[in-house]
Amino acid sequence: MELNSIPYIASWSSSSSCFYYSYSRCACRGTRDGKLVTKASAAGRKRAADSVCSQLSEQGTEDSISGPRSSWRIRRRDLASAILLPFLIPRVNISIAAEIYDASIIRSGVRSVLTKGKAAGVLRLVFHDAGTFEIGDGSGGMNGSIIYEVDRPENIGLNRSIKILRKAKEGIDNVQKVSWADLIAVAGAEAVALCGGPEIPVRLGRVDSSSADPSGKLPEETLDAASLKTLFSKKGFSAQELVVLSGAHTIGGKGFGSPVVFDNTYFKVLLDNRPPQTSSTGNGMAAMVGLRTDWALTEDDECLRWIRIYAEDQARFFDDFRDTYIKLVDSGASWRTA
Repeated sequence: MELNSIPYIASWSSSSSCFYYSYSRCACRGTRDGKLVTKASAAGRKRAADSVCSQLSEQGTEDSISGPRSSWRIRRRDLASAILLPFLIPRVNISIAAEIYDASIIRSGVRSVLTKGKAAGVLRLVFHDAGTFEIGDGSGGMNGSIIYEVDRPENIGLNRSIKILRKAKEGIDNVQKVSWADLIAVAGAEAVALCGGPEIPVRLGRVDSSSADPSGKLPEETLDAASLKTLFSKKGFSAQELVVLSGAHTIGGKGFGSPVVFDNTYFKVLLDNRPPQTSSTGNGMAAMVGLRTDWALTEDDECLRWIRIYAEDQARFFDDFRDTYIKLVDSGASWRTA
């Protein structure tokens, strides 16, 4: 799609004694997502201005031959056209286009370093960065502070995922600066999609924290269902949202089906294997499937109802996971103002 003849500036030329508009050319190209990325250029302004002035000058000569009455009518018509032209041409929202362009760059950078085997670790990074949020004092949230928190016991192993995304960030920053918070949020969505889960749109513009968030904000693996519901409610999430986010454990080798396939197997396993089951490890020893908190959900009637719904309806799980993920990565975020 090309938009031509967008008015640039109206001015008076004393040398040719004519009123003219100088035009810039704006080319729009579609991304693979079908969205537009707008790139404005001022090339050709003077050439277009000279051309318009020449035409109006010639027209003025013809006007003088036809008589003052005709000349006055034509000048009035030209003036009216000059005034109305900006209102007749559609406007292009450059800020929206720039945001879409940013998302495309980030997604491409993430995809260059992400594999299905690394997806679970990247998705865990999202949960541990955003999961520190609390409504009460507004602390924590999706702010990139996880890069300062990798030494905490609950974040063991996340330094590998940060190292992966750091490589992507270096390449992206060469084209367009990206915050850690935006990068992690987009990377988690890409991890889900790469493993067969829903496509998740991610808003951009998060501002990074310059320090670590308070510790002790993430759920401990020993919590029962009541404690989990209380903890998540302090973060603004319902029992349903607790259950649907827990469904992310379907990837990552926790025993819920294929470690690289995002589906609703997690909920089916919880229903079919109560009480907690064990699986055989490579050395012949038994290992618990999932975490204690996964099985704790089956002991709560409200949570169990949602487990049954998602076990029977994968499309419903995908829709609800997408919506709750968006809510998660927006939690506690600070946004660029302009």
